Amino acid sequence: MQRTEQTQTLEPTDWRGLEQSHEERSDAFTRGRRERAATGQTHPVDDFLFTYYPFRPGLLRRWHPGADVLLQGAADLPRATWKWYRSTGSDSQVDVAAFFAKNERVIHFIGSLLAATRERPAHFGCFGLHEWAMVYRQGEHRHVAPLRLGQSDTDAVVDDNRITCSHFDAFRFFTPAALPLNQLQPSRENQPVMEQPGCLHAGMDIYKWVIKLGPLVPGEILLDSFELARDIRQLDMEASPYDLADWGYEPVEVETAAGKAEYVRRQRGFTARSNLLRGRVVKLLG
Repeated sequence: MQRTEQTQTLEPTDWRGLEQSHEERSDAFTRGRRERAATGQTHPVDDFLFTYYPFRPGLLRRWHPGADVLLQGAADLPRATWKWYRSTGSDSQVDVAAFFAKNERVIHFIGSLLAATRERPAHFGCFGLHEWAMVYRQGEHRHVAPLRLGQSDTDAVVDDNRITCSHFDAFRFFTPAALPLNQLQPSRENQPVMEQPGCLHAGMDIYKWVIKLGPLVPGEILLDSFELARDIRQLDMEASPYDLADWGYEPVEVETAAGKAEYVRRQRGFTARSNLLRGRVVKLLG
């Protein structure tokens, strides 16, 4: 991808303020996870972003100004020694050329995937049934929460609905009995052409791609992507077959017409948010 450099300079009072605001927002996002880690407790919804995605809370707290931003007076600070930074005199900035040289293939893949996904029409007919397919005809489940309808009635919901999951990293967790029921066959190889913006998991994955772009991404986009993934995960589990009443969640009953309508309404909102965020990431890589 071709980039046009136009360096912005931030004075110490300005960039330190941005850094502090970022750290405070990050701390608020990760407080529950950090407190639970200290006591050995778990949460079936909020812990997902820290277990499925192997990124420590500390990564969220590290503020980057993004590409082509010069931080005045930062050369003598610890951040100047961070990987992919370079200093000039008393100032410091991300070494964009070095990062691109080392990670060009990954950057191109991410930029192309997000751009293509954003341009495709969104599909709203899955109703979150991927989570149901992950427990179909299987007594042992990934989460400790009980099934809201019990095993046999949960299986019946899968049998009575079309399963149309387009996201490989959801599809790969289907039970063996559920795999042939999916009307699509997503794979790692066809992911670039299967990904579509209505998919909740594709929206959550923006956080993963942003993390992989490291210091190229301004802190605001990083935290916005985490917040989006957190909000999507809540709907993902509210529409799941699990009973999460003990954690304060009301179910979105996708086995009913009303539940399906509610799911699609919220899915459309996440599609709009996801595409706006995809556009911001593609723009900074362009």
